[in-house]
Amino acid sequence: MTYVIAQPCVDVKDKACIEECPVDCIYEGQRSLYIHPDECVDCGACEPVCPVEAIFYEDDVPEEWKDYYKANVEFFDELGSPGGASKLGLIERDHSFVAALPPQNA
Repeated sequence: MTYVIAQPCVDVKDKACIEECPVDCIYEGQRSLYIHPDECVDCGACEPVCPVEAIFYEDDVPEEWKDYYKANVEFFDELGSPGGASKLGLIERDHSFVAALPPQNA
């Protein structure tokens, strides 16, 4: 089980969650943030600090945002498990689902 970042984060990327994460498992894509499912320790520290309420426990993702679970997992297919987001910085891509979205949260 893991936490998932959903639509409210797309084109916002506040990053308060990154500062709270004790294991550095929240990675920054071009338009959204992504939680690495294998690196996340399910502590939940990220969820209450998200100002746009975009972070959900995997089983609690609202139905209209269920595709974000797949996007969060598949974002790491090419990347693997780097063992920490801070050493990578901005990753110049997004999952294809997120990349195809029209501008969000303006």
